[in-house]
Amino acid sequence: MKNTPIPRLDQNAELRNRLTKFCRLKPGQIWEDPLGKHRVGCLDCSLAEQVSALMTDQSACLAVHDPPYNLVAFDVRSVDEYIRWCHGWIAKTYDFLSTNSAMYVWLGADQNDGFQPLPDFMMMMRRTEFKARSFLTVRNQRGYGTQRNWMCVRQELLYYTKGMPFFNVDAEYTDIPKILRGYYKEVNGAITENLERSNSENIRAGNVWVDIQQVFYRMEENVNGCYAQKPLKSYERIIAASSKETDLIIDWFAHSGSTLVAAEKLKRRCFTMDIDPVFCEITIRRLERLRATGKSGWQNANPFQEEIEADPALRRLAGHPEPETLGQHELFAGT
Repeated sequence: MKNTPIPRLDQNAELRNRLTKFCRLKPGQIWEDPLGKHRVGCLDCSLAEQVSALMTDQSACLAVHDPPYNLVAFDVRSVDEYIRWCHGWIAKTYDFLSTNSAMYVWLGADQNDGFQPLPDFMMMMRRTEFKARSFLTVRNQRGYGTQRNWMCVRQELLYYTKGMPFFNVDAEYTDIPKILRGYYKEVNGAITENLERSNSENIRAGNVWVDIQQVFYRMEENVNGCYAQKPLKSYERIIAASSKETDLIIDWFAHSGSTLVAAEKLKRRCFTMDIDPVFCEITIRRLERLRATGKSGWQNANPFQEEIEADPALRRLAGHPEPETLGQHELFAGT
């Protein structure tokens, strides 16, 4: 595979706009999976009629959302504006979830600005009909910080429910073996320690996930241009725990397409949307690549590699040198 990364698409409007000519969806349009399983809409989750068009009167058992943190359509908003916007799509999520269903929301906490928008979002959720069930933390292997503060290595994941949804506890078990002894208690008149009482030799993930690799450019699932891409393993754990095969999952912020790809791998259906045609196209191409090759991403290449290499202006915007300036070892880096 060629070593041809592209810059963050959310910060490069010119590149993003030039790539739209290669996108099969325009705003308001919906892509139908030829196999009849998934739908991808270039839609605005704040518009009820567009959400309804995606759902076609169907209800989902699980929602997994990764909204942009304090951004609405790439524009920074005040915290109050952002929370009002969130309240709208949360209400539409509730309307299209079945009686017994689950919702997971990835959300950031800016430690340099009062931890917003996480606490504001959590307070807003108290005014909805969802029930808070867990506050999960996914630990990154890399983080950010200074010499005067604790390094930030956590990602926040909120778990809410509607009614009494299915939960598969077996999906919570990790590959980490149990090694700690010493927690003793009496069971049926006998003193036992924790390893004796367990149904598994491995530990449960609990609400602090330390066993999931943060996505970076050497991983097959990497999708260059998609900042803060969440790991497929985290989506697979969520989906395995809170849905069954053939169930419908919804995601209003497709971004790199991770929810849809995880749903495909676990034999679920997914209806997803993104307001930007480029991220919709990436989502569709990622599904097509998975089905054609079994690969879940592009590692350090990118979803628009052929189009970018054929267009000098796109190569410039992507930061790629002209082909004749590349050495053979640079042109064909990787496998």
